[in-house]
Amino acid sequence: MFLNSVHRISKALSGSGKIFIRNYATRNRFYKTTGILKSDGKFEITLDQRKLKTPKGQLFYVESEPLALAVATEWNAQKKKIVQSKMHLTTLCNTVLDNPNNLTKLDIVNYIVNYLDTDTVLYQANEDEDLLKFQINEWDPVIDWFNKRFNVKLRKSVEMDVSPVSKEDKTTLIRHLMSYNFAAINGFVYGVDTLKSVILTLAATERFITPEKAVLLSRLEEEYQTGTWGRVEWAHDLNQQELQSRLSAVVLFVYFNSQSSKIQQKNIQ
Repeated sequence: MFLNSVHRISKALSGSGKIFIRNYATRNRFYKTTGILKSDGKFEITLDQRKLKTPKGQLFYVESEPLALAVATEWNAQKKKIVQSKMHLTTLCNTVLDNPNNLTKLDIVNYIVNYLDTDTVLYQANEDEDLLKFQINEWDPVIDWFNKRFNVKLRKSVEMDVSPVSKEDKTTLIRHLMSYNFAAINGFVYGVDTLKSVILTLAATERFITPEKAVLLSRLEEEYQTGTWGRVEWAHDLNQQELQSRLSAVVLFVYFNSQSSKIQQKNIQ
């Protein structure tokens, strides 16, 4: 039952960040201060005296005080213009609250686990010996860690028509992911779509590797090619920094939604 592929889910979730990113018109900053407050055991975000709302018009709230502070800080960091495409924590929270594709936790978990069939680090080059050595040196330690950490036996492959993941291993990983709440699962899928890798996403959220390292590993072939042929510094660096920003938000989001915390009212000046 867990392993049924659902076309609707894949269509809704496929593509980097499609479930999360909406087209926001850039707006001028209309508030002076941001803050958080406690209400019925939850945290709301304030912009001056106004409470923040989601794109669907629902009251914006989270259940973690540190997450609320982080979201308020995102809003406080906006200057003359509000650039919501850069506010990853806010976007993640909006997705959880509005659930635009009406997905269940199991829907999303199935998507994540089935993504392993095409996970970046499980398919290694066989036409370039030097690149293959590079991949073995950089990717294999993460694969080994993943197998030990989750008690699975994922296999590397050089052929896309051979699945590197058994049904038993998928079932094991589904059980693990289902132990997280709905919000955290949304964070995981944001990371998977960012890196094109379940393995690297979990390695980052489990703090086996840093977000910076995870992004580099997800771009290993590009890093290899630029090391050989050179690179356009500004374009390469901007893309890398954007991916690092997205993944860092994922690590924080999963962590904050997996912790309980005491509540107190705070304001950010």
